[in-house]
Amino acid sequence: MSSVDAVDTAGTAEDRELLPSTRRALRHRLAVAQSEGRAPSIVAAVARGGEIVWEGSRTCVDGHGPDGDVQYRVGSISKTFTAVLVLRLRDEGLLSLEDPLEKHLPGTGAGEVTIAQLLAHTGGLAAETPGPWWERSPGSLRPELADVLGEEPFRHVPGRRHHYSNPGYTLLGSLVEAVRGKAWAEVLRAEVLEPLGLERTTVLPQAPHAGGWAVHPWADVLLPEPLEDLGLMAPAGQLWSTTRDLARFAVFLARGDERVLAADTVREMRTAASPPEPGVAEGGYGLGMQLVTSGGRSLAGHSGSLPGFVACLWVSEADDLAVVALANCTSGLPIALVASELLGIVAEAEPRIPEPWKPFREADEVALELTGPWYWGAAPFVLRLTADGALALGPVSATGRAARFRAAGDGTWTGVSGYYAGETLRVVRREDGSLSHVDIGSFMFTRAPYDPSAPVPGGVDPQGWRGVG
Repeated sequence: MSSVDAVDTAGTAEDRELLPSTRRALRHRLAVAQSEGRAPSIVAAVARGGEIVWEGSRTCVDGHGPDGDVQYRVGSISKTFTAVLVLRLRDEGLLSLEDPLEKHLPGTGAGEVTIAQLLAHTGGLAAETPGPWWERSPGSLRPELADVLGEEPFRHVPGRRHHYSNPGYTLLGSLVEAVRGKAWAEVLRAEVLEPLGLERTTVLPQAPHAGGWAVHPWADVLLPEPLEDLGLMAPAGQLWSTTRDLARFAVFLARGDERVLAADTVREMRTAASPPEPGVAEGGYGLGMQLVTSGGRSLAGHSGSLPGFVACLWVSEADDLAVVALANCTSGLPIALVASELLGIVAEAEPRIPEPWKPFREADEVALELTGPWYWGAAPFVLRLTADGALALGPVSATGRAARFRAAGDGTWTGVSGYYAGETLRVVRREDGSLSHVDIGSFMFTRAPYDPSAPVPGGVDPQGWRGVG
């Protein structure tokens, strides 16, 4: 699998290849998962540096094991694909995430909900459709959005809390269809699957594919699960895919691809847009992506389940790692935990080799002038110019507000992370052109603690700094 942007973040090909001890640890964890989880089969893949570096599988069938080309149903990982389509519409200027749904998809009865709220599961909609259980019944039972939402679609006031909603992603799929004028599956194929080379990701299963099974909780026997076409609910959980395809998709979610979404947009997807549902999980939810902390690592991705299948995809940007794990059992196997532990095995055994330090070819003179120590009142901070042209603000002590800023093109910088995300950094100069201070969202940073030569709000005591006594 080739890198999306051809940047060798892990060094040489030899650096990307896993050590035998690491590969054995991965095989062992997968074997334990299949045995203790009593899964008919499980298949997994690890990507590092933009390439698949390990594949493994375990199965109950002697002499046979699925490989990275065998399809499994991936459930709610489908939501991440749907979110990518919606963000493409936003990036093209066809809609705003703050638009109410009614603006683009009228007549649903849930039109007050914003597109951002639907993406982040804060729209207050019900978790599931009215009965029967939509995952085990044909989509033909819900031919209209009214059948998906029911007479009372809301469970909470929109925007108040995170409440996971499968019908919410049906609305997003219908939104894509309304704006594009084409079926969700057709848009997905043309705008995401084909550009990224995901030839084995499909709406309906294509051989070779695994069968879905339920495992009896108290006996080692199996029951086949039905494989239904979910109809309107497809954008919430219909897709079938393979570990190889999903590994490619995971690399895209970490790095972006200008043919689909830019790096800044996939970074936005991985940024928390809502807190977790109380008592359910830690980490929160971005725009179509779950966010968790595991083993001290921040992971982004999505889990998925439909009767007969469980799936998970995690990305660790800091470790330049992605993991996919798929199994064909309804319950009993904690697939999200298994995937995070597979990622942790590689990250801990073989820490990421940093890229070589390189100096700037051309440094922005104004940005360079801003580097060095600054003081917010008496608290010391440092501004650094990073290799990507951003300004990084950080406290000198162990505590304090850190942030990154990018040039806005008008002589100011805009916060892209931390407390000052979205705020403006302005450079204020004296009449002679020398630096006076930096204004960040009305907070004044000066070159000396409470610099008397700067217009510090409230003024500076004319007697200056002094001792006691």
